[in-house]
Order: sequence, then C-alpha cells, then structure tokens
Amino acid sequence: MGEVTELFVVMLMVATFAFAPLGYFIYKFTKETDKPFGEIEPHGDSPSVVNDFAEKVIKFVQGLISKKS
Repeated sequence: MGEVTELFVVMLMVATFAFAPLGYFIYKFTKETDKPFGEIEPHGDSPSVVNDFAEKVIKFVQGLISKKS
C-alpha cells in the first residue's frame, strides 16, 4: 500500500509543476486590469503590406475570371 501512496504523492508533485505556469497566468490575468499582455492593438485595424498585396492579387484574379465568363 505504501507504493500507491508514494505514486500518488509523486504524481501530485508532477501535476503541480506542470500546471503552475497556467495558474500563474490566470493569477496575473485576474489581478492586473484583465489584460495579461498589456495594451495590444486590435487585429485588423493596422495597415499591412501583405494584406494590401493579397487584396490586389484577389481583385486581379477576380477580374481575370470575370473577363473569361
């Protein structure tokens, strides 16, 4: 019966170390202004060269398809 207790204690320690970063993240998230990463820019609001290029390519392909139809 001692082996089961030892295994339980070891597994409890492993679980504690495995989930400690998650617990710390949750603690920080709920403690400070509900923003864990600070002030971040919302997605989609900033201009992007890649997005502009992709939009141009899509419009070009749509134009080619509409001319063929």
